[in-house]
This record gives sequence, structure tokens and C-alpha cells, in this order.
Amino acid sequence: MQHPVLTILPPRERYEAGHAGAISLLVSREARFSDVVAGMGQIDTPLPGGQYRPLILPRVPLSRKWRLRLACVAMMRFCRPALTEIHNRPDLARFLARFGPVRLILHNDPCTMRGARSVRQREDLARHVLVCGVSEWVTGRFCEGCGPIRTEVQPNCIDLSVLPTAGLRQKVVLFAGRVVADKGVDAFVRAWGTIRAQYPGWRAVIMGADRFGPDSPETPFLEKLRPQAAAAGVMMTGYRPHDDVLEAMSGAAVVVVPSRWEEPFGMTSLEAMGCGAAVVASPVGALPDLVGDAALLAAPDEAGALEQALSRLMDDDGLRARLGERGRERAALFDVATARVRQEELRQAAIAFSRRPAQL
Repeated sequence: MQHPVLTILPPRERYEAGHAGAISLLVSREARFSDVVAGMGQIDTPLPGGQYRPLILPRVPLSRKWRLRLACVAMMRFCRPALTEIHNRPDLARFLARFGPVRLILHNDPCTMRGARSVRQREDLARHVLVCGVSEWVTGRFCEGCGPIRTEVQPNCIDLSVLPTAGLRQKVVLFAGRVVADKGVDAFVRAWGTIRAQYPGWRAVIMGADRFGPDSPETPFLEKLRPQAAAAGVMMTGYRPHDDVLEAMSGAAVVVVPSRWEEPFGMTSLEAMGCGAAVVASPVGALPDLVGDAALLAAPDEAGALEQALSRLMDDDGLRARLGERGRERAALFDVATARVRQEELRQAAIAFSRRPAQL
């Protein structure tokens, strides 16, 4: 492409080392050198991949939503992109489609997003932008109740070449991610408190905070969870940079992903499989399709299910080894090289999609 591709991050995402969320890390992993990545605010150390530019909200007497829209239009006019990619903001994608080709990448349930809650909104959106989801589950949700519309799947990816080299596995069961109720971390604490006495040589660790970044707030959920974790013998590290999380996954024998909400993809599971850990995941959302036969499935709130899955893995060295090997093989299907090929296909498709004759 002679002109760059412009990626506009969700307002809460920071394209900065040590502060990046899942979407920023994914954009960084896939970005070409010529890509422009736009986000909120000046940053000290941008992530590698593309060229970061801050969105400048105009000082006009309008709502923040409209000031963000105007800042995005100004960035489009400055960069003159061949394509603008919007992550997780259907309403913004629909507005910016007036000014050039747009591709919308959905990482979460679109039916909960502004601009895509109703069938009418989703059908209108699909007529003006190329809608892509990170899993069949996400695109399936987008299409619910709609007539024939086009959607595409662009799975998340992992760069296997930069993962830490796994050494001797420690007897550690690790939870890594946002420490919120939807992620089922309290179910992990409950399960560990139930079985810990049977496994005196093992440790349980929670690595994460309410949000990504060192300035994550202390929430009522965390305040309630801390004494429960202490009583159950679970160590809580707080937020750690992404590289530290990958190191921990490479050393942990088991990684648990006990989500309650329907995970639209399951990046933690993919990273854990890539690092060779044995994984226990919830049977919800896109997780079963992602892990295939490379993990055990256990519902976090089903009596005894999580406890049984963890016990089964801690009791069986061979099973852990087999799942770790299957996990690496499964993760290879989502390597960044394959993802970049798919990304380029969809970028070209989005440009062609914008040039087709208008539909009445």
C-alpha cells in the first residue's frame, strides 16, 4: 500500500511499554513499520510496531465523544491512510466510514457495544465497514438476528519466537490477568483453599490487578479478595509487566483460566499454551474452540469441577507434560507470521469492500 494503514486504539488503551493492554500488545505484534497507531495522550516509550501519534482532542464545546470523533477525522486527514482500522468501537467505525475505508476489529461481545446493540445497527454497520471478529464466537454474536451480512474472522496471535525458554517447571498454579469477578479469580482462590492441604509442595499465585498498568486502583472486589487469598495460601503479586507474566507462565506447571464471562478469544490461554504450561480453562465463549484438546475444561462455579481439574493435573506429571506439548502445537496455529498474512488479506478486502457499488 502506498498510503499507511491507520489504527485507532480504544481510548483506554495505552500504546506504551509497561502500561499496554491486550489490544495494544496485539496491534504492536502485527503492525508494519509504515502503520500509524493513534491513541490518547503523549507517551514516553511507545511499543514497537508502527509509528505512534497521539490524538489531539479539539477544545470545542462538544461532548467527549464528538471531540474524539473530530480528533480521529483530523488524524485521517493528516495521514491520508489507505485504510483506517478501529478496535472495539462500532459507533466510531460507522462515523469514520464517511471519510474513507474502515475495518472494524471486534475483541469482545459486539452486542454490548455502543453502535452495535441492535440488529438494525449491526446490519447498517455491515453495509459500510468490513466487520472482523477475533473468533467465530464474536462474529456469531454480531450476526445474531441479522439477515445475510458479511463478517470475517481474524484470530489473535502470539509471537512464538519471543517467548521465554521454558526451564524446569515449578510446582506452581498460576492465575494471570485482570483480577475481577468476571475472570473467576475468586473461584480459583476457593478451589485452592479446598485442596491445598493435599499438595504441600505446591504454590498458588495470582498475577494481575484490576487493570493493566502500575496505577491500577484498589477496588472493592480486591479488598474482599485479599484476605480470602491470604487465608487460602494464595500469593498475590499485583500488576506485573507482560514480559514478567510470560516468564511466570514459562515456569509454572499449571495456568488456570477460570473465566465466568464468555471469553471472546482467550489470550491468556493462548500465551500459556505457547509457554508450554498445562492449562485449565472454562468451557465458555471461545475458550473451548481455542484450546481444543490441549487443556482441561472446568466450570468455575460448578461444585468441585475446578478442584477436580487442578487435582488431576497436580497428581499426574505425564498428563501435564502431554497437555504442555499439545498446547505448544496448538499455539503454533496462531503464530504472528500466519496472522500477518491474514491481516493483509483482510486489509485488501476492506479497501475493496469500500469501493463496491452502494447497496440500496
